[in-house]
Amino acid sequence: MSHKAIPYVFILLILCSSNSFGQHKKQSFLSPSDSLNTTRLRAVSIGQGAVWLSSMVVLNQAWYANYPRSNFHLFNDIGEWNQIDKVGHAWSAYWGAQSSAGLFRWSGIPRKRAAIYGAGMGIAYESVIEILDGFSSEWGFSLGDMAANTSGSLLFASQEYAWGEQRIQFKFSAHRVNYTDPVLNQKANNLYGASLPERILKDYNGQSYWLSANLWSFAKQSHLPTWLNIAVGYGVDGLYGGYDNFWTDKKTGVYYDRTDIARSRQFYLSPDIDLSKIEWKGKRFKALKLLNSLKLKLPMPTLEYNTNGGLRMHAFYF
Repeated sequence: MSHKAIPYVFILLILCSSNSFGQHKKQSFLSPSDSLNTTRLRAVSIGQGAVWLSSMVVLNQAWYANYPRSNFHLFNDIGEWNQIDKVGHAWSAYWGAQSSAGLFRWSGIPRKRAAIYGAGMGIAYESVIEILDGFSSEWGFSLGDMAANTSGSLLFASQEYAWGEQRIQFKFSAHRVNYTDPVLNQKANNLYGASLPERILKDYNGQSYWLSANLWSFAKQSHLPTWLNIAVGYGVDGLYGGYDNFWTDKKTGVYYDRTDIARSRQFYLSPDIDLSKIEWKGKRFKALKLLNSLKLKLPMPTLEYNTNGGLRMHAFYF
């Protein structure tokens, strides 16, 4: 996920569309229309277009206006951050595609067509950052990022086409990393921000991304619990720069070489729960339903393989 501002429009899209792929016994305002509703479709189309354009304007003023411009150019960053940023791009595009498709479904567009439209919008939302990067001398248009954006959107659309449901969900989890070393803490503040929301969204060392498969969906004649998932995840640790762990402090001019800190990849295996497969009753469970819409991985016992430290078992991990 980019260190630039994350398009927070996804949160609004999820909230609007969280019910679009659920089961409803009666129609309501949030339920998908049984047939094409041109009023809804017009509102959805204009709204998403406005969100795309406003995201570009806001992001440009909030971030890129502070950096020198250049002619449009490409930038090869495929080797940075142990590729965790590329996984983040794919997850964001998957999230955006699902959200957008939900809105198109709400307006009465058939499921498969809505999935195509949603996938296109998922790529479009993420392309805002890439377009602006392309005109910045600090970065450039990343083909690697665009490939990740496309893969995330296609993961959503292909499942809608093949199965009419999301049997494999793309999920995210994060925790705040405690940097006890003052130098490393300052470096983390510079890279990832100091506040908790910034750290959750930016600190690669605390992020994990998961592909969570619903077992019952692949064997619907079985007696498996309908809500039981198995998830494989990816994370990183020890990253204090895109490619390496040495830097010069811009304020003091002091050079730091922390190549003693191993940069590692982490692979996870964990059970998970598909909250959409549980029949919730009562308003107090709405928060849990929202967690599923936001594609957040629940903390569960987790087996970790670390490229520097071998196997490790966590009682609960996220």
